[in-house]
Amino acid sequence: MTVLETTELYRFFHAGDDEVVALGGVSLTLDPGEFTALRGPSGSGKSTLLACLSGIDEPDGGTVSILGERMTRRPESYRARLRARHFGMLMQSGNLFGHLTVRANIHLQMQISGSDRPGEIDGLLGSLGLDGLADMLPAHLSGGEAARAGLAVALAANPSILLCDEPTAEVDAATEERVIDRLVDICRRGTAVLVVTHSGALAARADRVIDIRDGRIVHD
Repeated sequence: MTVLETTELYRFFHAGDDEVVALGGVSLTLDPGEFTALRGPSGSGKSTLLACLSGIDEPDGGTVSILGERMTRRPESYRARLRARHFGMLMQSGNLFGHLTVRANIHLQMQISGSDRPGEIDGLLGSLGLDGLADMLPAHLSGGEAARAGLAVALAANPSILLCDEPTAEVDAATEERVIDRLVDICRRGTAVLVVTHSGALAARADRVIDIRDGRIVHD
């Protein structure tokens, strides 16, 4: 069964009298165990699409359905429950609570999702090259470490859908390969993975590559 389906998503932004088309009729499906890379230049609509897919933002037209259940044009409380139940998310910022340690951030996500497995936290961090950082506060992490810690939070609930925005943007080649291996691993366990990336190494490992330009899919 398709995990996520969108039909003709439109999103417009306004600045004075000018209207910008952020999404111009995007339709796509994500299947269980499918590893998809989403590519496009800055301003092409990638982050806006992730926000609409997850229900953080509402499209101006079109629908998003999760496992056959419509997310669009539902109350925020309803969308939040769907996110907690089905999504793992790594956005460009705001992935970690600053007053909680890395371990506490991950544990909180496990509790919210109803999948409380504190004994697995160290192994999860180790798989992303974050050994020894469990008890650090986010302010003491580098940009790349914070992104990987955010990815650990996203993975903590074994989500049906994992959405990631540039998970390997600030890491060296060896660490990038380790992160990609982890993404492939969770995908092979049945999670639908969609990753916004400029990385050729990551796109080369994906099952599917989608190119977006000016808010429209130009290649899939």
